[in-house]
Amino acid sequence: MKKLKVCETIFKKAAGVAFLILPITVFLGCSKGGSGASFPAATSAGVGTGLGGAGRGPAPVNLNSAGNYIILAQSAITDVPTSAITGNVGLSPATGAGIGIACVEITGVVQSVDAAGPAPCVVTAPVTLTAAIGDKGTAYTDAAGRAPDYTELATGLIGGLNLGPATYRWSTAVSILSTLKLTGGPNDVWIFQIAQGLSIASGTQIILEGGALPQNIYWQVFSAADLGTTSVFKGTIISQTAIVMKTGASINGRLLAGTGVTLDQNSISP
Repeated sequence: MKKLKVCETIFKKAAGVAFLILPITVFLGCSKGGSGASFPAATSAGVGTGLGGAGRGPAPVNLNSAGNYIILAQSAITDVPTSAITGNVGLSPATGAGIGIACVEITGVVQSVDAAGPAPCVVTAPVTLTAAIGDKGTAYTDAAGRAPDYTELATGLIGGLNLGPATYRWSTAVSILSTLKLTGGPNDVWIFQIAQGLSIASGTQIILEGGALPQNIYWQVFSAADLGTTSVFKGTIISQTAIVMKTGASINGRLLAGTGVTLDQNSISP
């Protein structure tokens, strides 16, 4: 695991106003001049290129054919209208009767294992969907198996941080209770490995800076992912179970669920 040396509080001045940036972790053993001791990596809100520095981070997760979908689920896709979905939607092995989205909500193709999905936009594609579900599982395993650069950061409470491209792992749930920034270039990659659930609080957002792109951000989640009311999320969520978007939440990325996807007047776009 990478280490950083942090032994002092950072002060910045902008427009004559001093801002105090406090490290999120208590570092023991540091003297005023720095003891040279090495401590687990941490970051402070608003720091330059974030925790992982300006590097590219890990290699991207190959979604293969699962990447052709903006929503891909296995048991059901439910919706309280009206949502705005830009991209393809797929459900398998459950039948098309489990797709509760109207065609007017979708800019893209709806694929089902049978003809029971929403008319007239449903396309019967059982073989294609079986392959995509398999690729989703492979992508989940790939993301979960990457060697982490940082573990247990902020005990899973990552709101208020500014994280650079890297692989982050938690044995706990991860909660985003205030703005999370991800800073890096358009080729940089983030992988978040979460052994329990993922949640973002109502009205909270993920902000991308420095040219970072949502298609290079992967959230591998063992349990359910819950996106709070009017929250703004970035990246591809690959969950072993359900993904729930509360009223008015939006995402730039993908929803790839091991069970169902629940929508409520949401915006889902690449």
